[in-house]
Amino acid sequence: MRTSIGIMIACLLFAACSKQPDQNKELHMETANITKETIKNTINSIEKIFPDSEAELITKGVEHAASLWRNTDGSEAEFKNFCEKQFIGNSQQKSLVFEKISRNLEVLYGHFNKISLDLQKPLHQPMGEILEVDKAFGAYNPNAHLNADLYRNKLAFTIALNFPYYSLEEKDEMAQDWSRLDWAYARLGDRFASRIPSHILQKVSEIESASDIYISDYNIYMGNLTDATQTSFFPKDMVLLSHWNLRDEIKSQYSKGEKGLASQAMIYQVMKRIIDQSIPQKVINNDEFKWDPYTNVVYKDGKGIEATPENNQRYQQILNNFHVSREMDQYATLNTAIRRAFEGQMEITQKDAEKLFVKFLSSKELKNVAELIKQRLGRDLKPWDIWYDGFKSRSSIDEDALNTITQKRYPNAKAFDADLPNMLVKLGFSEKKAHYLAEKIDVDPARGSGHAWGAGMKGETAHLRTRIPETGMNYKGYNIAIHEFGHNVEQTISLYDVDHYLLNGVPNTAFTEALAFIFQSRDLELLGIKNKDSQQQYLKTLDSFWSTYEIMGVSLLDQRMWKWLYANTNATAGELKDAVEKIAKEIWNDFYAPVFGMKDEPILAVYSHMISNPLYLSNYAFGQLIQFQVEQHLDNSDFAAEVQRLYRIGCITPGAWMQEGVGKDISIDPLVDMTHKAVKKVSENL
Repeated sequence: MRTSIGIMIACLLFAACSKQPDQNKELHMETANITKETIKNTINSIEKIFPDSEAELITKGVEHAASLWRNTDGSEAEFKNFCEKQFIGNSQQKSLVFEKISRNLEVLYGHFNKISLDLQKPLHQPMGEILEVDKAFGAYNPNAHLNADLYRNKLAFTIALNFPYYSLEEKDEMAQDWSRLDWAYARLGDRFASRIPSHILQKVSEIESASDIYISDYNIYMGNLTDATQTSFFPKDMVLLSHWNLRDEIKSQYSKGEKGLASQAMIYQVMKRIIDQSIPQKVINNDEFKWDPYTNVVYKDGKGIEATPENNQRYQQILNNFHVSREMDQYATLNTAIRRAFEGQMEITQKDAEKLFVKFLSSKELKNVAELIKQRLGRDLKPWDIWYDGFKSRSSIDEDALNTITQKRYPNAKAFDADLPNMLVKLGFSEKKAHYLAEKIDVDPARGSGHAWGAGMKGETAHLRTRIPETGMNYKGYNIAIHEFGHNVEQTISLYDVDHYLLNGVPNTAFTEALAFIFQSRDLELLGIKNKDSQQQYLKTLDSFWSTYEIMGVSLLDQRMWKWLYANTNATAGELKDAVEKIAKEIWNDFYAPVFGMKDEPILAVYSHMISNPLYLSNYAFGQLIQFQVEQHLDNSDFAAEVQRLYRIGCITPGAWMQEGVGKDISIDPLVDMTHKAVKKVSENL
């Protein structure tokens, strides 16, 4: 049976490969064929048929549909005839059509989401060895051909004609006047902003999946790290995923004072080897060898052996994502990956984002906070102190003690799942609402550090995937899991409780990160550990300020790296590596060296998001600002009730959401101003 299935899969793959050239040939034959004259004649015709309809909306709908129409869809005369028949001039009829489209899109997106979830299960959960067939199925995108099919049966053109796409600038201009239904109509228009061929979408999915697998298998066996004296610094069974777990281990060492400094230095040395790709291939996700990251010597049975470096595989992953993004550019209304990530997904321009980040990174308060950290540490700053964790409530608690609590309480994913309702009740949700939400969230074990995967339709559950060792959930895993739980609560409320399906979710991932951070910051509270420190509020502000400082530099690197890629489209992986290191050091020298007192540190380039989640990091930076503003708002509110109200606002634009949610625009000023006050208060007690 196994052989037969293998032959079947091979035949299917062969058939798919054999057909690809013909498909590509057909796609390259497609051309835009609607002239300005035909557009004008079509608009005039519809205005005569529907004299009471808004002329501006008719024009916008016809122009957008024409931008998507190709010669393979029909002639110019057929286009005009289609628009005359399909334009909806009655508002009640339009609302009815919208509801039917919404219902059917939820069915499609929901089931495609479930298919992807199930196909990627062997990749994301510990289900034994990952085979090539697992990777192939996991990379398959069941949604890749949906838009092509909807164009083929003309439904996409019906939507584009009657629910046209609005640019970010137009949305911002109209936000104050739009009703909830207007917003939902606009979000439907976003679904057909561009027409990207399905074979490219499938290729994007495959490359994203390959990058995700590369990162999820990037484990370092910490017990095998050694120095020149053959001293081990970490437990034998400690395995840390780059970069997340390595970073979190640096954070955990602050509670150990001077003893933790050598461990932090060794982890940083590992990070630098990852960045410059001198890390030996043999020590990645492999427990057979000991390794001295300072001398870069690999040992087997106590003897140094030859070991080749990873050799720029990290940067090849970035290039793979870049090249497939460029294939999308010619078909997209937002014609670069940078524009799609910012104007499209975040709905904040890259230029505005960079301007805001540079303003924050130039803040005078940074040196004041740095001086405070130096006093608390009793030493000068080290490069890894961008992750200084001493302002957090848990920083004074030995992590071993926290591990004991979490390992006992959560020996496996099932135990964590069972406790979800109790956690929600502790946060102020009613018993009824807590169980309502918890029933719609499933907890699964994870291979990597974990993630949250929302349901795509009502009736399905969101998934919280978390990494739990055989010894039980350690504190690091618990802390991440609470963050993912925050995502799941948002995903559930903004799907089930929002008024229109097309408005489900939040404006962008910066918002869902902000709301997840709000849950994560309450992790000790959920363990029943109360912070009696009278300065808690000020310490929390300082922690938020320093975390924002760290992630904004990384985000700026991500942005500038992609700008460099577009300026150097034929770059090799080696050239990209050199460029990333150069940009990382430039940003460090501009914004970190004046604060830390040392130059040319590459640490900003270690983030795994740059490989597996292109142009995502800026969401975290905005998330920090949004979190702080929302937290200030929640301080004077019923937490659970207000969280539910905020999540029900849905995915309108960021500016509109902030105005409706907290009455203010996104800004660095609230955080900077409160930090100035916090430095004074905390300094008084030193």
